[in-house]
Amino acid sequence: MKLTSQETGVYAIAPTPFLANGQIDNESVDRMTDFYEETGCKGITALGIMGEAHKLEADEAHSVAARIIKRASIPVVIGVSAPGFAAMRRLAHFAMDQGAAGVMIAPAPNLRTDDQIVSYFRQAIEEIGSDIPWVLQDYPLTLNVIMTPSVIQKIVNENPSCVMLKHEDWPGLEKISSLRKSQADGSLRPFSILCGNGGLFLDMEMRRGADGAMTGYAFVDALVEIVSLFQAGKQVEAQDLYDAHLPFLRYEQQQGIGLAIRKYVMMRRGILSSDVQRRPGPALTAPARGDIEMLLGRLARADKRARLAPLDHAA
Repeated sequence: MKLTSQETGVYAIAPTPFLANGQIDNESVDRMTDFYEETGCKGITALGIMGEAHKLEADEAHSVAARIIKRASIPVVIGVSAPGFAAMRRLAHFAMDQGAAGVMIAPAPNLRTDDQIVSYFRQAIEEIGSDIPWVLQDYPLTLNVIMTPSVIQKIVNENPSCVMLKHEDWPGLEKISSLRKSQADGSLRPFSILCGNGGLFLDMEMRRGADGAMTGYAFVDALVEIVSLFQAGKQVEAQDLYDAHLPFLRYEQQQGIGLAIRKYVMMRRGILSSDVQRRPGPALTAPARGDIEMLLGRLARADKRARLAPLDHAA
């Protein structure tokens, strides 16, 4: 199952589950993988920024990647971004040997000029090999690398193995429209556009021509339903469901603490055994947990997925 330029739907960005002592929680890895598959995700992306990949030892990253790939029967993409190409090449080849569908590569944070960005990806593909399908991650809010539509067009056209854009610019709706226009006039070859940012702009992104989402969210199953409704032409129903989730989407997208919120709710839903992040990482305060419980209560009025067991019965 190798990635193609025709991918649609939702690829869940998987967090890395940890036990209370900071070790990898393999049982939760399995439960999370099953959950994503059972709820209709078209694929899973592991070892991304929200997967705390930068906090893992190399052997831990290999272990998590292999475990998810072997358990899933849907495509798995492995994030291989690294400070140096040697580590990127090693993880990319390992992941593909294990059966991954492709890899995801983000630009190095020190890149500033268009030529530097284009050259970086050219060299990266020379290192990992042009036979590996890969996802171009565009995440300027975190990486501070600005990729204009023309730069993306040059990267995609120069590297046929690039089959997908993980679009996380903010604001970035005009970028989607520009890229789709270039594809329509034949100056840019086809590729899939899946969007991130926790689904915060997913309704408008779908209207601009996105093929779906590649992101994390405590209710990623709701994102699956929203995308499916848009693809079926049921825009009113899709917008109603999106609107019901918007307050929670907004809360979860807080910089610095978003992953803590997501893991807490995934624990409340019984997907993870704990909400532990590997240090350094922020912990939720009692008022923050109160905010979350209030938002869950309000969301439960519109979506039964938020009707969780009382806290004293939660896992």
